[in-house]
Amino acid sequence: MKKLALFFLLITIVHFCFAQSSAKPNKSREGTNGPAIKKNLAPQFISRDFAKLWTKTTNQNIYGFIGDQYQRIRVKFISIKKIPATNTYTVVGRSMVKTNICDFTGTIAIADISKLENISYGVDDEYKNKGIKGRFVIKGNYSFAETKGQPHSGTFEGSFETSFYLDKSNTIIYDDIDLDADGYANNEFAGIWKMYDSNFTQRCNWGDFRIPNSGDLDLGAGEFSPNDKYLKYGWQTVRDAYIGNKPNSKMALKEEKAEWWK
Repeated sequence: MKKLALFFLLITIVHFCFAQSSAKPNKSREGTNGPAIKKNLAPQFISRDFAKLWTKTTNQNIYGFIGDQYQRIRVKFISIKKIPATNTYTVVGRSMVKTNICDFTGTIAIADISKLENISYGVDDEYKNKGIKGRFVIKGNYSFAETKGQPHSGTFEGSFETSFYLDKSNTIIYDDIDLDADGYANNEFAGIWKMYDSNFTQRCNWGDFRIPNSGDLDLGAGEFSPNDKYLKYGWQTVRDAYIGNKPNSKMALKEEKAEWWK
């Protein structure tokens, strides 16, 4: 019996690691646009700079969690710079859990760029005659290290997906065409956080507008909406600021918009 229990435990762990290894695609990629063309276009874009895609969204619309209780984490990329002649970028940023803020540095590395086969043009085909030359998905890996010696510091590692499109002049544009569609997301980061000098690790995912692989944390249909049972883990101000007309909504909105990284 002990051997059988150990076998099922190992199967569960392997399944969990596989499911967490990459960011979950958002609905706009899977549903409206269909699958991506199976061809890696990253070498063709090596001279292009994607840095602005990861700093486009205001921080109040970037949601993240750390750990099995879905404790809220806020992540801010302050500076992203491309390493010339590569598909790798250096990153400077800050993270915040509760009131604990840590600085971090690291890299974002593009591994694959795919073009979507069938694309939507937004609500009422708003973008149909805008001369869009294609919608694309970037996949890659990231590795960030918080400053050692800061309280509760460690490292972030994982994979990400980012969507962009090329306009009629071949300019790289952050893909918000389906922003009004249910389940819209972008810049989906999924991985783990590991404490320095320890084997202690936690799941840590974040993204623009929605969080990949967020289990029952997000109950929203059209937009992110935190589950009541997780409100005490940092999500109360999100509920108060954006959901319903609450007495403290103005104060909560102010807190959500605060530039905590400065």
